[in-house]
Amino acid sequence: HDRQRCFLVTIVIAIAGFALLCRCFLHVAHAPDAWKWFAACGAVGIVCAYFFVIITQYYTDYEYNKVQSIAEASVTGAATNIIAGLAVGMESTAMPVILISFSLVAAYNFGCASGVAPKDNEGVAGLFGTAVATMGMLSTAAFVLTMSSFGPIADNAGGIVEMSQQPENVRVITDKLDAVGNVTKANTKGFSVGSAALACFLLFSAFLDEVTIYSKEEFKVVDIAVPEVFVGGLCGSMLVFLFSSWAMQAVGRTAQEVVMEVRRQFRERPGIMDYSEKPDYYRCVAIVAKSGLREMVKPGLLAVLSPIVIGVTFRLFGQYKGQPLLGCQVLAAFLMFATATGIMMALFLNNAGGAWDNAKKYVETGKHGGKGSDTHKAVVVGDTVGDPCKDTAGPSVHVLMKLLSTVVMVLTPLFVAPARPLGAGLAAMPR
Repeated sequence: HDRQRCFLVTIVIAIAGFALLCRCFLHVAHAPDAWKWFAACGAVGIVCAYFFVIITQYYTDYEYNKVQSIAEASVTGAATNIIAGLAVGMESTAMPVILISFSLVAAYNFGCASGVAPKDNEGVAGLFGTAVATMGMLSTAAFVLTMSSFGPIADNAGGIVEMSQQPENVRVITDKLDAVGNVTKANTKGFSVGSAALACFLLFSAFLDEVTIYSKEEFKVVDIAVPEVFVGGLCGSMLVFLFSSWAMQAVGRTAQEVVMEVRRQFRERPGIMDYSEKPDYYRCVAIVAKSGLREMVKPGLLAVLSPIVIGVTFRLFGQYKGQPLLGCQVLAAFLMFATATGIMMALFLNNAGGAWDNAKKYVETGKHGGKGSDTHKAVVVGDTVGDPCKDTAGPSVHVLMKLLSTVVMVLTPLFVAPARPLGAGLAAMPR
């Protein structure tokens, strides 16, 4: 609650600062009230950030009933723990999406109402309003990053306490700090999804403008009733699931290597169990570090090459059909569906993983039998499932969303076909 109050003070200061900056830099003679509308856009972004933190905390903090329901479901075993965690993760996507939708529509219309652009081109002012809202949301980034840093510090403190064989009462304190750290990390990831959603909308609009510039034709509408365009959208949604799958498989394979190495060390160094021998920490760290780099090659290539392959393929197909902008239409649908699916997937993975982790912490406080009980065994299984969700796949999807938009933006000329169809060029060749 102290954290919420501090964040509330932060956003009040940010709103006041934003209003002052808008008055200084966005006051124009022909639209004297424009700065007020843009200040309202910034306030929308800042308030959106605050509510993202509140919603995420509700779904991942064991003080609230969502995490407690997962712990209660664990009384009957690991399977019901997984079912409850999946349900909480899916439910947690609803409120953030409504919040993003409200913020996006409000900021766009506030920008249009500012009067800085003529009526026939007020969409430009709307986009600028959305950009101001994005900057407003990011204005609280310093506080959010501070919360993000707290999580790993508290987690490592718990590990040091356990390795140094401190008394149980010390571990109880670090467990509580670790639970708070899980919530702050989840808050950061929720904040990242919200800011990525607003930023990707701007990048998508910029892509449409770039196509208009390079093609010399107005490109403002994407018709998903066209079969090729709809297929592009399906590919965008599929990409998010495939990328997440490969990221989680990477964690699974690396975890297997570490488990095999730990078992080998226990066999060859039995004194580890009674602290008469030291484990080979270097070997485990090396496995994780090398696998972390190696396993991300395939998902990275998927993210970079997919829009290129889809854009070029449908550009050539559109050129053959006499539709020079078909490739851009397909890519626009690809981006729309990938962004929408990515928002849902990231929220689901982040919040479900955080909820599973804190359900374990809740049981370890003594609830439902405490440590060593069958319930504790079930929540440990849930925590193990949740770790790759909240620490690997979920955060990676944030990067995927922005990476796709950036790749498409940079390579836009590659996807705009010449106006003349491919067949016409062949027919014009001398025989």
